[in-house]
Amino acid sequence: MRRGWPIAIVGDDGTLQTLLSVETADAGRLAAFGDYRLLISSGRAETLKLTNQLGAADPDLPVLVDRAPWFDMATATALADPQLDLATPLKGPFRALAVTQPLAWAAALRLARIAGLLPAYFVGGTATPEVTITIADIDAHEDATRLTLAVRARLPVAQAEDAEIAAFRSPESADEHVALLIGAPNGQPPLVRLHSECLTGDVLGSLKCDCGPQLDAAIEAIKAAGWGILLYLRQEGRGIGLVNKLRAYALQDQGYDTVDANTRLGFAIDARDFGVAAQMLRLLGQDRIRLLTNNPAKVAGLAAAGVTVLERVAHALPPNPHNERYLATKRDRTGHQL
Repeated sequence: MRRGWPIAIVGDDGTLQTLLSVETADAGRLAAFGDYRLLISSGRAETLKLTNQLGAADPDLPVLVDRAPWFDMATATALADPQLDLATPLKGPFRALAVTQPLAWAAALRLARIAGLLPAYFVGGTATPEVTITIADIDAHEDATRLTLAVRARLPVAQAEDAEIAAFRSPESADEHVALLIGAPNGQPPLVRLHSECLTGDVLGSLKCDCGPQLDAAIEAIKAAGWGILLYLRQEGRGIGLVNKLRAYALQDQGYDTVDANTRLGFAIDARDFGVAAQMLRLLGQDRIRLLTNNPAKVAGLAAAGVTVLERVAHALPPNPHNERYLATKRDRTGHQL
């Protein structure tokens, strides 16, 4: 998909459904693809004011947009990428079609998120696909139960010299999740922090979020507690990937908050899978924990996956002028208890 090659998904009825990612296509590839419609998410369709049409009215289904005679690569790109909305405000009219392959199309949108691409495809072309996959293939990529413990080793870190690192991976995903175990088990439930990867905050010191300071403070809190575990989850941008997270940043520059930016891109407000964290804890022999978080969704996600959260320990840091709105949005729109 990232090479701009067509792929096929086995559809709900067993037929092959050919797709081409809008983001990595170009005019030449589109011409070779053949006749097509455009597949987008329901969130993006709502932004485009298509949800008053019957074919786009169900918020749980993808949306199929009919091809108009004047449809071209530039039009499709403007439909797919909300960064272009201010530059191309007049779009349409477009007609939404009935979705005949809801499971396959929904799986395709999940695949785009996994690949870090915009959730938009040309579908139905006659080009020969480079690879054929099934819905089960896509689901297996995010099957937390397939995660295994690959290796453990000592890793002294600045705030905790008595630390050990453990790496986890699954057969389908190239992303390795890691755990930093601090101190030694003492018979008490460990203090656990679930920290999602944030390159901009953890590495570059971004002031737009509070991720970097939260990471440092979590290690210090676990050290002070005597023992615990920091889970570093490779779920950048609440699960949408680095490039799409930066697209959300660009939309924030246009005035949208972090919730609206994600939905305008066509993604869920939070696409993370906390079942991964639960499996990591189980593999470490810990299914009763104290959780260092302000996010009730993490407590619920772990509980749903079989980990008992005995106590939620608050983990709040003071805002700065650059992240005040971001933190207020988390409090007011996603239920964080800051």
